[in-house]
Amino acid sequence: MKNIVVVGTGFSGSILARKIAEEMNFKVKVVEKRPQIAGNMYDEYDEHGILIQKYGPHVLVTNEWKVIEYLSQYAKLMKHTVKELSYMDGQYVRLPFNFESVQQLVGAQNSQQLLAKMRKAFAGRDRVPVLELVRHEDKGISDYGKLLFEKSFRTYCAKQWDLPPETLDPSIMNRSAMAMGYDERYMNKDFQYLPEDGFTPMFENMLNHPNITLTLNDDATKHITFDETKKEIFFDEEKVDLLVWTGAIDELFNLKYGELPYRSLDITYEWFDKDKMYPEKIISYPQAKGYTRKTEYKFMMKDYSQIKGTTIATEYPSAYVKGKSIAPFYPVITDETKSNYQKYLKLAQSYGNIFLCGRLAEFRYYNMDDCILHAFDVFEEIKKYMDK
Repeated sequence: MKNIVVVGTGFSGSILARKIAEEMNFKVKVVEKRPQIAGNMYDEYDEHGILIQKYGPHVLVTNEWKVIEYLSQYAKLMKHTVKELSYMDGQYVRLPFNFESVQQLVGAQNSQQLLAKMRKAFAGRDRVPVLELVRHEDKGISDYGKLLFEKSFRTYCAKQWDLPPETLDPSIMNRSAMAMGYDERYMNKDFQYLPEDGFTPMFENMLNHPNITLTLNDDATKHITFDETKKEIFFDEEKVDLLVWTGAIDELFNLKYGELPYRSLDITYEWFDKDKMYPEKIISYPQAKGYTRKTEYKFMMKDYSQIKGTTIATEYPSAYVKGKSIAPFYPVITDETKSNYQKYLKLAQSYGNIFLCGRLAEFRYYNMDDCILHAFDVFEEIKKYMDK
């Protein structure tokens, strides 16, 4: 018998709990701080019968078929290509920015030379980070990169991160790249799917295993104690053989080295007695005051033909305040915060049996497919550790 504790039921925690329970045949105690499972993937139907993703829109997007194959064990998946628009200067512009965006923003009559330069400069590349455009040696390309940066990235970042974009880690700034062509897909990845019945039932199936015991609405830090001298971990005074932690790492160690900053979202919902409100399901608003994005969830459902009206979710970024905000969403990654995180990482590693997994625990920005693939890798590390 092993005392194995997994904290968190997002992708990282749920996948690792299931794999440990099923493939290693160990009993697993899963602890979730919120009153529901699925982490930021949690969804539910609103009073109008529209399936709402309560923590912002998510779609399974990946180049690795094994991600889709694995999740298909727990839910029937349907194809769903992610497309977005950005509302800038009074018009809807395709996001990711692409060659159609060039014509919209500089005028079709002025675009020929710039498009030719981009085709030559970035031949063979699907996407190019906007910062690379900004720094390009060709003035025409550089000027266009600066136009995108000033009209969209700077204003969006000011709201999303409450920091100047120059201070943010390049991994954040490089997430949204320009498409070198007329590709309208938000992400140029091969496989794009949604669970037909929503994410929550998929997580319910994943955690439904006789070796898994789940408790909700329970703060694991109230149960976990450390013997720093012997480097031992206890859960309700029982020694822990393996701890998988997927929450904010500073909370695991009671803010020992100070609080790591995360950003959160305040999301409002409004129902309209209309069949459709916007030309696309997800729209970015870099120039709007206070909010960054709107999502029309009705059109992310398998069948919305009988639904009356439509629900719009509007996202307002805010600082994450422990105990007050709905959840931490994004780690604020700067040189200073990365340095502070390393202190927490070194402390966790000193115990030997703590495995950190996920965006909050590892203080890095994972896309969903990267998070899933990383959980697979962490499981292999856990197997090696437990086989010692």
